Amino acid sequence: MRKKLETRQLITALLSAVAVIALIYLAQRLLIPKYVDDIVEGGMVSEYYDEKDKSFDVIFIGDCEVYENFSPVTLWENYGINSYIRGSAEQYIFQSYYMLEDTLRYSRPKVVVFNIQSLQFDESRSEAYNRMTIDGMKWSGAKLGCIKASMTDEEHLIEYIFPILRFHSRWNELTSADVEYMFRHKKVTHNGYYMRVDALPAGDMPPVKPLGDYSFGDRAWEYLDKIRTCCEDNNIELLLIKAPSLYPYWYPQWDEQVKEYADMYGLKYINFLDEKDAIGIDYNTDTYDGGLHMNLSGAVKCADYIGPILRNEYEVPDRRDDEALASIWADKIRVYNEDIDYQKEQYGIE
Repeated sequence: MRKKLETRQLITALLSAVAVIALIYLAQRLLIPKYVDDIVEGGMVSEYYDEKDKSFDVIFIGDCEVYENFSPVTLWENYGINSYIRGSAEQYIFQSYYMLEDTLRYSRPKVVVFNIQSLQFDESRSEAYNRMTIDGMKWSGAKLGCIKASMTDEEHLIEYIFPILRFHSRWNELTSADVEYMFRHKKVTHNGYYMRVDALPAGDMPPVKPLGDYSFGDRAWEYLDKIRTCCEDNNIELLLIKAPSLYPYWYPQWDEQVKEYADMYGLKYINFLDEKDAIGIDYNTDTYDGGLHMNLSGAVKCADYIGPILRNEYEVPDRRDDEALASIWADKIRVYNEDIDYQKEQYGIE
C-alpha cells in the first residue's frame, strides 16, 4: 500500500511539474513580441527555417541594405540563381558572422554576398536591434555565440534563454495578433527580400559630418576576418558589396579601407553607389523612402546587375531545369506577384 501511495505521489508531482512547465511555455509564447502589427522586420530571421529546400547557391547576409535592395525572384527568373537573403534590421557584423555559421548548419552555398555597411559598428547599439536578429534564430551554438557577441551591458544571457523573464510585463500590450501568432509567424519576405512597390524620390540628405577618425574598429575587422576565413574553410566564395543607399552616408575613407582589404585577400568588392549609372538606378523612381532603400523597381535593377556577375564570374549554376526546385519557385513567384498586386492596390498604383 505504501509503495502504491509513493508511486501516486511521484506521478502527481511529475504531472504537476509538466503542467507548470507547459504553462510557462504557453505564457512565454504569448508574451514574446510577434513583430506583426508594427516592426515587421523582427519576424524575418525565423522565416528561413520554413524553407523546404535550403540548398541555396547564393546567400546574402547583412542589414536592411541587403534585404530591401535585391530581389531573389529576379535572380531566379532571369538567371536561374537559387538565393536567399539572411538579413535583419541593423544586423551588426558579428551577428552576420553567426548568421553565416547558422546557415552552414543546413547547406553550403557557393557564394556569400556580404554588405559591408555594418563595419562602422564595433558594438551593438541597442537591445531592440539585437532582439530583432537573435530571437528568430533557432537554438544552436551559433545562436549562443551571437547572443554573447551582441549583448549590451544592460542585457543578460538568461533573458535570451528564457524570454519570459524579459517580456513578462507585456500583458497590457497584448493584441489579438499575439494569440493568432503564438505558434506561427506572419510571412514578411520573399526569400528574405522585403518588398515595397511605392516610390518616394530622394531629396536633400542631412549634411555630411566629418569624423575625427575614419578607422573601423578592431572588433569589426576581427569579424570580417572570421567571415572570410569561414568562407575559405568551407570553399565558399565571398563577395563584398556596398548597397546603393544614399543614407547613412558612406565615407570615401571607409570605402578605401574596404578596397584595400579586398585587394589584400583577392576578394571582389562592388560599391553599388559607384555603379548606379551602369545599374540604371533613378533615385526619383527606384526608392520608396527618399534614397535610403530601393523599392521593387530598384531591387530588380540591383538583382539584374549582380546576376550576371554571380553567373559568369562565380559560376553559380542556372538551376531552372531542376524540376523540384522550379516547382518550389513557381509557388514563390505566385505569392510574390500577388504581393505586388496587393501593394499596388493599397498604394493606388496602376
